[in-house]
Amino acid sequence: MNQNICELATKQCKPCEGGVPPLDDAEITGFMQQIEGWQWQDKHISKTYVFKNYYQTMAFVNAVAWISHREDHHPDMLVGYNQCAVTYTTHAIGGLSENDFICAAKIDQLFLI
Repeated sequence: MNQNICELATKQCKPCEGGVPPLDDAEITGFMQQIEGWQWQDKHISKTYVFKNYYQTMAFVNAVAWISHREDHHPDMLVGYNQCAVTYTTHAIGGLSENDFICAAKIDQLFLI
């Protein structure tokens, strides 16, 4: 993947209240090729971002919160002094949806600004 805007980052999340199946392995593999540095494990994707200091870490956390609010799709985050682990899954369907990959791509775009 190059440093240009990922197509996923230009999309908007769609509300998911359940009733649809999670993505299958082939669909997940296709989406994983569009996001860099993310790890796929079972029913979630995750990535750890490392920063120079606490201030940068918290600025990132706040930016992720803003993206999450706009997309109405929220990750689990584990925050430390100079790092933040972000994990996405779609709880309503018990697995991964396109929304998880859209948000992952949007977060990655923070580093291209």
